[in-house]
Amino acid sequence: MPRLLISAVLSATFAFAPILQAEEINIQHNGLTLNANLALTDESGYENIFLITHGTLAHNGMEIISSWQELLSDEGISSLAINLSLGVDNRHGMYDCKTPHTHKHEDAVSEIGAWVNWLKSKGSASIILGGHSRGGNQTAWYSNQNKDSAIKAQILIAPQTWSENAEAEDYSNRYKQPLAPLLTKAKQLPNDALLKNTGFIYCEDSQVQADSFVSYYQPTPHFDSPTLLQSASLPTLVFAGSEDKTVKDLAKKMLDVNNDKIKTIEIEGANHFFRDLYMDEVLEESLEYLDQL
Repeated sequence: MPRLLISAVLSATFAFAPILQAEEINIQHNGLTLNANLALTDESGYENIFLITHGTLAHNGMEIISSWQELLSDEGISSLAINLSLGVDNRHGMYDCKTPHTHKHEDAVSEIGAWVNWLKSKGSASIILGGHSRGGNQTAWYSNQNKDSAIKAQILIAPQTWSENAEAEDYSNRYKQPLAPLLTKAKQLPNDALLKNTGFIYCEDSQVQADSFVSYYQPTPHFDSPTLLQSASLPTLVFAGSEDKTVKDLAKKMLDVNNDKIKTIEIEGANHFFRDLYMDEVLEESLEYLDQL
């Protein structure tokens, strides 16, 4: 029988779970309009809800996020899938690489917090955080820094891994130039100075604000989700895909996480985006995990 979050646990609900409300929600935060897709069910309402964050330069309408919301709705569970602003007012769709990059990795932490506060203002008493890829890492940053009784657990799908050497090697291979001199230059410039014709994340020949470049490339162990999760106090379920070529070392690195709050499941055959039946497996495992809390 389908299960539904109530308080900190899951309990029985109806097999048929019509959506009471599905709409775009807007809030104001740090001078920008943020938007999110709200899928509210009759059974769950605002009280019990997932808050889902997408991956790098992506958006809440991509396949993995929309599938996640649909599967949750089928189980009678409400969800809110947010669009990170990435410094753009009321942003939709993939980030346009022609737009100068002024966003920072850590901006997501504050935006997740703004949406948590909005949900709590609507009566949410049991929030499950969800995140994919970089969004999984940013979700873990948020939960490590913010202890909130309304947040009961987090589900992280293919959260990013990181090492300084791997980052430097990846940058050199992708953009055919070393990372270190650019990072040194960015640190020496005023924060709002623009680096032009610069490779940045997945964007070639970009314009990138100096402090944005530093934010994404300054070495910090917190970029590595397994390292971050070593100190997590929130119950956390991590999904790794055996065929993931983007975060290919996640399952191996999670073996070294010594924290009884963390559980890792490797899905055989899944790639970075957990398409089709792999998301069904993610949801089934998630419900079983939450039911045991």
